[in-house]
Amino acid sequence: MTRSSSSRLPRTAFLGMLGVLQVSFLTLAGCSAMPDSGPTESGVLQASRDTKRNPMDFAVLPVTPNVAAILAAEIPPFISSLDTADNAPAQNDRVGAGDVLTITVFELGNGLFSSGGSLSAVTQANGMGAASGGATGVTAETLPPTEVETDGTILVPYAGRLHVAGKTPQAVAAMISAGLAGKSQNPQVMVRIANDISNTVIVSGEVHHPGRVTLSTAQERLSDLIAIAGGAIYPPEDTHVQLVRREHTASTDLGTLESYPAQDIRARPGDRLHVIYQPRTYTVFGAAGRDATETPFKSPHVSLAEALARVGGPSDSRADPNAAFLFRFETPDTAKTLNITTPATPLGVPVVYQLDLMNPTSYFAAQRVPMKSHDVLVIANAKTNRFYKFTQLISTLISPAITAAWLAR
Repeated sequence: MTRSSSSRLPRTAFLGMLGVLQVSFLTLAGCSAMPDSGPTESGVLQASRDTKRNPMDFAVLPVTPNVAAILAAEIPPFISSLDTADNAPAQNDRVGAGDVLTITVFELGNGLFSSGGSLSAVTQANGMGAASGGATGVTAETLPPTEVETDGTILVPYAGRLHVAGKTPQAVAAMISAGLAGKSQNPQVMVRIANDISNTVIVSGEVHHPGRVTLSTAQERLSDLIAIAGGAIYPPEDTHVQLVRREHTASTDLGTLESYPAQDIRARPGDRLHVIYQPRTYTVFGAAGRDATETPFKSPHVSLAEALARVGGPSDSRADPNAAFLFRFETPDTAKTLNITTPATPLGVPVVYQLDLMNPTSYFAAQRVPMKSHDVLVIANAKTNRFYKFTQLISTLISPAITAAWLAR
């Protein structure tokens, strides 16, 4: 009796295991319902050709050396590139339109500018005058504040209208002295910029004290100006610095200015410095070595190759290395260069770039493709990924039955 019962237990367990297998294999046809972390390569490509699944009409482009070269040209120029066009030292002591000058005229005896012909401000005797019992007076008269006109000229009584823009205060003083020659006895002139407008830089944005910063002959650098403006509010790696110099623009992050002196160039009059809080990140989905995550840049420029490496690259057990996709809203100009006819959205032209990591050439191209903030990286799942998960599910279901059959022996 006992023997007969023990012989039936394995049979019962085996029948139960068969039942589970039957249900499992019947479900095999619907294994597409298994959970997954992202699309496969064929899923993305088929969606791009299906108008119902692709209402944005995005295009899929392989990352070739030619495409990489076009995308690499999108990198904003380094700030140091703005200094190569003009290698001459910055002239921070020049008079310009809008400046207010303080002009003091020194004259011997009764001067042109002294009140009522009497001595004013300063009186002193020279050795000859003292020896002869007389005194030679020296008057010092400060003229009313004089603003440089839009055309770069000022009007000085008895000297006339003088063009002073672009000249140093010493040169302006010499011009005024020359204009007063023959009208005043040995005139000596001192000129000082009381309100300096032309030798300034505008610092705006995320600094503690935005406004106008006056440059000095110390030749301040860009990071100096940010420090003078009270410093950046946010950490350097999240602080984007944009320099506008005449018709050119370049940008970098504050950490680069602080770490690389070659990029921390000297400011020039008329520069505009915008300090922007910009924590740049890109997002990763799919079969990456790490879970889906938002990854910060932490450096001025991140290439596609570096972005993939930071998230662990394709997962050995789940990913299809033939298909790493970069989803991006591209600028209309770049889309036109790439011969993409997709209409632009308010965010740009939707484009998907495909990188084949099984092709060695792709690694060279990936080093040239710059990442942009808010890019999305999707590493495609292998087609066998769902079947792999399905077999794991079957193993989980039948393991108890196999264990029961073994214990029932």
